[in-house]
Amino acid sequence: MKIGILREEKKPRDARVPLTPSQCKAIAERFPNIEIYVQPSKHRCFTNEEYQYHNVILQEDISHCDILFGVKEVPVECLLKAKTYVFFSHTIKKQPQNRKLLQQIIRDKSTLLDYECMTDKNGKRIIAFGRWAGIVGAYHAIRMIGFKTSRFRMRQMIDCLNFAEAQKEFEYMDLPNWKIVLTGNGRVSEGAAFLLDIMKVKKVSPYDFCYKEFDELVYTQLDTKNLFYKPEQEAFDAADYHANPHTYSSSFYPFTKVSDVMINGIYWDTRIPAFFSKEQMQERDFKIKIISDITCDIAPESSVPSTLHASSIADPYYGYNPETGSLCQTFNNFSIDIMAIDNLPNELPRDASEDFGNMIISRVIPELLIQDSRVIKDATIVKNGTLTEKYSYLNDYAAEH
Repeated sequence: MKIGILREEKKPRDARVPLTPSQCKAIAERFPNIEIYVQPSKHRCFTNEEYQYHNVILQEDISHCDILFGVKEVPVECLLKAKTYVFFSHTIKKQPQNRKLLQQIIRDKSTLLDYECMTDKNGKRIIAFGRWAGIVGAYHAIRMIGFKTSRFRMRQMIDCLNFAEAQKEFEYMDLPNWKIVLTGNGRVSEGAAFLLDIMKVKKVSPYDFCYKEFDELVYTQLDTKNLFYKPEQEAFDAADYHANPHTYSSSFYPFTKVSDVMINGIYWDTRIPAFFSKEQMQERDFKIKIISDITCDIAPESSVPSTLHASSIADPYYGYNPETGSLCQTFNNFSIDIMAIDNLPNELPRDASEDFGNMIISRVIPELLIQDSRVIKDATIVKNGTLTEKYSYLNDYAAEH
């Protein structure tokens, strides 16, 4: 098998890689029948020289490879005909910006596998960058506290070589006795919780969070049973919630009265109720001052109505005026300050790539070597130019008009 590592061409260019130089070398040693070719790039977090140091072949033309690995979507003009691709395509929800991409892959009679669709037998994803999104998103929340209170300043993680260097910024923190509410219990929120824990932010129960006062910064973590309810239910029914989320209501409202900071790390779709409304954000006792929206669904259909647009690593924050429902200057007395970066792991690309590559080596490559792998079959959106049965619901989205 010949594996090609694509240069990330989507702009702004992503610095992450699916496999690091040392991981390419490890694959060559562990799987003698696999050859790896890497397209040169000036934009990766790992340099061409680092790949060469590990005896990885750098080659512009990788059209001879059996399978091409990337991270973000491949621009339509960069696609090769009749190839097998693996990357985050962002097409399975019929995202309009990637419709032409899917159409071209079908037109080229290529095959598309999506990391997002690779799951174990229980339906849990086997490969993702979510943990690093949570880590960086929680760091932004703490950094924003410094700006809001004028008590301390921390460098942005993108300005640090790696996570180890970023942790040196912790020594500058002078944290107030605020309260942080963290939503979710998946990879993203667990990454956020990990960051808060190593910062030594105290974790408390949802009950204590609401009804007790503390003389230090604390956080609580809410999962679906804490966030949503159905009036006629005595106890939360997780199976019913996942099947019928549209029949539930948000129970987040009390937390808006006691939380200073919200870190949003839970999966959301349009069937699920929003945590609160714009009208509730106008109430005098709505206390949240900072929202680190890692989930980053854009209003009007979103879990957080003040997330009006995605922010960027270069310009990470914007202010929201709850009285007008519009943008305003950040970090003033009346603003609710928003972080809504949609590619957070790219702030720590070396660390994020290392974790991701380990998952490819341990969970993806072995499946590629299995004939009729269920994991690979379920992750294949298009095969040789035809939508697979599982993704046939994309027919209208992929149709040429």
